[in-house]
Amino acid sequence: MKKQFLKAGIVGLLLSGFLSSTVWSQSDPTGKRRISDTYAITNATIFAGPGQQGTKGTIVFREGVILGMGANLSIPKEAQVIMGDSLFIYPGFIDGAGTMGITKPKDPERPKDFVSSNPPDEIAGITPWRSATDQFAITGNQVDDWRKTGFTLSQVLPEGGMIPGRATLMVLGNSSSVNVLVENTGIAATFSGSRSMYPATAVGVMAKFRDVYQNTSLALDHSKLFASTSGIKRPEMTPTQTAMAAVVQGQLPILFRAESDLEVRRAISLQKELGFKLILTGLENYENVIDLIKSSGTPVLIKLEIPDDKAVKNQKDEDVTEATKAQYARVKEAYEKALKQASLLEKAGIPFGFSTADTKPGDAMKAIRTMIQNGLSEKAAMAALTTNPASILGISRLAGTIEKGKMANLVISTDSIFKEDAQIKHVVADGFIFDYEVKKKSSNANGKTEGGPSPITGVWEYTSETPAGSSGGEITIAKTGSEYSGTITYDDPSGAGKVSAPIKNVALNGKTLTFQFDVNAGGMSLTVDISGEINGNEMEGTMAIAQFGSFPLTAKLSSPSKKH
Repeated sequence: MKKQFLKAGIVGLLLSGFLSSTVWSQSDPTGKRRISDTYAITNATIFAGPGQQGTKGTIVFREGVILGMGANLSIPKEAQVIMGDSLFIYPGFIDGAGTMGITKPKDPERPKDFVSSNPPDEIAGITPWRSATDQFAITGNQVDDWRKTGFTLSQVLPEGGMIPGRATLMVLGNSSSVNVLVENTGIAATFSGSRSMYPATAVGVMAKFRDVYQNTSLALDHSKLFASTSGIKRPEMTPTQTAMAAVVQGQLPILFRAESDLEVRRAISLQKELGFKLILTGLENYENVIDLIKSSGTPVLIKLEIPDDKAVKNQKDEDVTEATKAQYARVKEAYEKALKQASLLEKAGIPFGFSTADTKPGDAMKAIRTMIQNGLSEKAAMAALTTNPASILGISRLAGTIEKGKMANLVISTDSIFKEDAQIKHVVADGFIFDYEVKKKSSNANGKTEGGPSPITGVWEYTSETPAGSSGGEITIAKTGSEYSGTITYDDPSGAGKVSAPIKNVALNGKTLTFQFDVNAGGMSLTVDISGEINGNEMEGTMAIAQFGSFPLTAKLSSPSKKH
């Protein structure tokens, strides 16, 4: 019986060799725990940075750091191998300013002696001492939804008021890790006033911002004088002034949310007057101030959203007056101009990133594709997702491109990322792998290719090679309409001879055949991935289980079907 078990094939070998070890006990395909500290993604098409050509190769990373990438890379023995055949790898996306995972704090109660013309800072929404770190939770669905879209880093901003608090750069990785990458990256500010109290208007916000900034500057001067001169009254800095000191001293930027061109003008005006570092976030309507943005040199993070087209779609062609037609034309023109704004930033030579605040994860890629359709280059779009925000946030040495020594933050898709039918299959954040469901393509899959169907139906006899020897079985593939199905036989892990399992997700892209099948061993479910290149009636490829690595596989079509 023992001898039979040792010849039980690849699945049996993997189970017998690894199930008793801690490797399997640490397995978690959701990315909540690393299966291993070391991974290798093999034979994928790698786009290391914006505008770079894709190259076939392998990426190896350990403990969240990229060890190397290339076509002839040596894979460490301890590495867990992930098959990258037919997959495309990009640097992890970076959110320049978002509120994912942020919970707004409760409004404080008003004191009995409350005066609406001069409210306490906290009640007026002036809380620069608050930190987004304290408001952030990585376990919510919102964070996973954005990670599923490809985002691996986010500069999260606190919510609440005109100066809600300090931003934090977060890694969207393991829920049990400390995900703070850089704390206190800037102080968020908005033109939103407070209801029924000062400052209630945008003009009032500007005046109050000047007051806070100038009083902080005076308090710092007083502190310097007190430290160097005797007989000076001891300075008393308020929590607001203490938190704003880093802004006045030029150590932290103000992250001013400016959605309209008027708000952009107001924020830049304040910056020129007071001299603080400025980053504009959440821009929506900015076409008329692109020259101003460029001349000021202000970094910008535009909203990752396109305008709603309902007003255009709801226009009626019949039974309307000439005045209404003219109004329709203006609405349509304004809509089309809004779609082209990002391309105008590129044309002006202004590097920009994206802000995900108040946007929907499910609409993100559609928005980017629409921007590309309206003049934005794919290179600039990828830069806005990676290298530009990395530069704006000062983390280019850590993220933005795929390079040795940088963080293992990767987006792995089924096709070129900006194509309509591309789907994100894996996201690597801080070295943790998150797997996402990939839906079947309506074309170029399930045996359909541009060059017509390949003869894959019939019975294939396969052999897999493992360190303990070779084993094999049969793969039977049938076709019903445009769908492919079938079965595979393999050696039962318990040593009870051959067993059969249905195959799923059968896809044929060019000459590459891929499918999966599930194995149940001791109550535990394993998914086995098959990928092979077809040449006539022969196939050469690999059989892999993500937790344990991949092994060579060869197959021959012994009984081809007459119908393909």
